Amino acid sequence: MAFTRQVANTPSAYGWVSIGFHWVVALGVIGLYPLGLYIDSLSYYDPAYRVVPDWHKGIGILLAATLIARLLWRVMQTHPSHIQTHTRFERLATKVVHSALYILLLVVFISGYMISTADGRAISVFGWFEVPALPAIIDNQEDVAGDIHFYVATTLIVLAGLHAAAALKHHLIDKDTTLTRMLGVKETS
Repeated sequence: MAFTRQVANTPSAYGWVSIGFHWVVALGVIGLYPLGLYIDSLSYYDPAYRVVPDWHKGIGILLAATLIARLLWRVMQTHPSHIQTHTRFERLATKVVHSALYILLLVVFISGYMISTADGRAISVFGWFEVPALPAIIDNQEDVAGDIHFYVATTLIVLAGLHAAAALKHHLIDKDTTLTRMLGVKETS
């Protein structure tokens, strides 16, 4: 096995940009979910209550920007062809799951923005820049968006776990290149 060296996707492999976007988003989601649960456990008087939500918001905004860049990159790129041993069902499941992951990510980001700006304050991203607030669009916006954020994020983390399990199944049981293509590894002759 050898690592791929191309930046862009090819008909047979993902390039480093796509691979990088995939893993940055995956690690961001995996990190933000427990951080969000931790935030929910904090009381108003806990010292972490003044800091940790700002980390969550800042990372969330950067991750949202990364997702937008990833989607733009995806539109401009060739997609590696399906692995020939995958069944028609597996190919359909791949499309449905990937689409669902993108939709869930967008809903999580929008609802997080709605929670964070419900009081009219901008979101500061580590003091580097601010994302302006829009006026609240619904009554009790923070609570409604908070419920949506929690349930959609939980659905996202479960679906991402199933996605990872499927990749491991393809690697360990089917012994195909589903996982290694997203790790930047290619089979050598």
